Amino acid sequence: MTTLTIRLPDDKYLRLKKLDESQGLSINKLIEELSTISLVEFDTLTRFKLLAAQSDPKEGLKLIDKLDALSK
Repeated sequence: MTTLTIRLPDDKYLRLKKLDESQGLSINKLIEELSTISLVEFDTLTRFKLLAAQSDPKEGLKLIDKLDALSK
């Protein structure tokens, strides 16, 4: 496991401290969870871009039309 030191403005640290207390987590665990969320978002976007680059735009638009029809 790696140790990471970060610098945060005092007000941001205090807000994170309130958040971790409301979640019942340590600040370390909170930062770990927030970084996991960011990594999942990054991985999802990367996968989406890869699939989009390999796909047929017309088929993608058809799928969007189907989703729009279902949401009405």
